[in-house]
Amino acid sequence: MQRDADGVASSPHIHSGASVAGVMRRVLAALAPGVMVSAWFLGPGVLLQIGIATVAALAAEAAMLSVRGLAMRPFLFDGTAIVAGVLLGLAMPPLAPWWLASLAAVFAMVVVKHAHGGVGHNLFNPAMAGYALLLVCFPYAMKSWPAPGAEAWAADVLGAVFLVDTAKVDAVSGATALSFVRDGLRGMKMLAELRPGAGASLLGGGAAWVNLAFLGGGLALLAARVIRWQIPAGFIAGLLAVSLLLYLGDAQRHASPLFHLMGGATMLGAFFIATDPVSSPVTPRGRLVFGLLVGAVVVLIRRFGQYPDGVAFAVLLMNAAAPLIDRHTRPRVYGERDTR
Repeated sequence: MQRDADGVASSPHIHSGASVAGVMRRVLAALAPGVMVSAWFLGPGVLLQIGIATVAALAAEAAMLSVRGLAMRPFLFDGTAIVAGVLLGLAMPPLAPWWLASLAAVFAMVVVKHAHGGVGHNLFNPAMAGYALLLVCFPYAMKSWPAPGAEAWAADVLGAVFLVDTAKVDAVSGATALSFVRDGLRGMKMLAELRPGAGASLLGGGAAWVNLAFLGGGLALLAARVIRWQIPAGFIAGLLAVSLLLYLGDAQRHASPLFHLMGGATMLGAFFIATDPVSSPVTPRGRLVFGLLVGAVVVLIRRFGQYPDGVAFAVLLMNAAAPLIDRHTRPRVYGERDTR
């Protein structure tokens, strides 16, 4: 079977029967376990942020479809805006004010998605671009994560998110495990001094279970062939390789590979964010290289960067490099000269 320069088999082609809407429904179903476990450990704010981001994404999508003169029904309900809203809501601190998620969703849909031509044309992952905008512009407001053991009832969450009682945010918020470890290491403390603290207990409980839930959903997507194995495998391999090298170099100054594997948004990033088919490479080798680089950059940002979790920035950096990766990993067509 002959293939073109991008590794695509020659015609005739048989339609697989998959549709954008069908794929998005499977992705949402695979996200459900992680969403429920996140809400269990982090409180109802998780569901509230997902709802706000999804409504804002759908509203922005509808507005842009109207401006561009496109039909509402096939595009508004294809599920892409809903998935972007859910991913963005999961990335948001549960106690963040409502306008943050709304701003990020509007930016993701208007600037990142539709300004580049809509579905299939965006250069960057829309949800992560919106999230990165908030991290850069509103870093203090993006620290509203529930503290381990803090009681955050529905009324408290509503008061914090809709700015009814801003003092409640300080009462129930605190550092995440990644922030706790990063700040401790920057304060010249050793990991042995940090283990008895809140960060270690959080990672051993909620963070690990959340990552396992997203791992289960990701494996379901692999089994259903909604995503390919190369990016998740490369992501995890790159993350483990770099974190292991650092850990072997100085185990008291660098967290263990297990900490990075089960902390932050590792599994969400590996299976649901980095695998975006539009903004990632299309060649098999390219996807593997892409995943390896994303995983490696995540660890480097977590350890040496300004932000506790580097998934969003790592994915966006590699999104920019995806065309170059494809160019240098595409298979050579028989009988043609390699012009790379």
